[in-house]
Amino acid sequence: FSWSTPNPIYSIMKLAIFASLIAGAAAFAPAAKPAASTALNAFDKELGAQMPLGFWDPLGYMKDADQEYFDHLRYVELKHGRVAMLAVVGYLTTYAGVRFPGAEDIPAGFAALPAVPGMVWAQMIATWALMEAANRDQSETFGVKDGWKPDFQGDVRNGYIDFGWDKQTDEWKNRKRAIELNNGRAAQMGILGLMVHDQLGNVATILPLGPQ
Repeated sequence: FSWSTPNPIYSIMKLAIFASLIAGAAAFAPAAKPAASTALNAFDKELGAQMPLGFWDPLGYMKDADQEYFDHLRYVELKHGRVAMLAVVGYLTTYAGVRFPGAEDIPAGFAALPAVPGMVWAQMIATWALMEAANRDQSETFGVKDGWKPDFQGDVRNGYIDFGWDKQTDEWKNRKRAIELNNGRAAQMGILGLMVHDQLGNVATILPLGPQ
């Protein structure tokens, strides 16, 4: 018997899997049972509680919760979904062999973690920090368009990007937001599956079109 240092890659994988599962827990699953509390029933018409699963709260997060807490969890799910969509695209792109100049020898998936130079890690962490600071409600920040307010938690246009959003009807906006939520949910499951198969060493079985 001997002690050994845990593999950091496996630790990262476990944390990512746990975060992916928790992120969607308050929004998926079967419709609330008749015996559900009034608090649960208050959210069964919210965006994201949609067919065929309806509102699902298997861990009881929303028991006696208020609207503010629900909106916070919805934002957390939305943000995790956006990150997961980027992760799926990034994984598939690098698995297909696409690389920045100078990174041709860096492998795809978890094998890239120890292969990425330290200075590249520093640049990525700095980029993440800037993105985290910028992609949030800046309505009270000096220089943001006067009078601009976000339509919902997760609306990070901050008065600069519109693409015609403000001209659309509420029905159209809710449909687009529901599409984004569903795509994010699918992406969370997708990147989780890719991570698991990456560690199992059989990604080629599910992605046969990658480089051989």
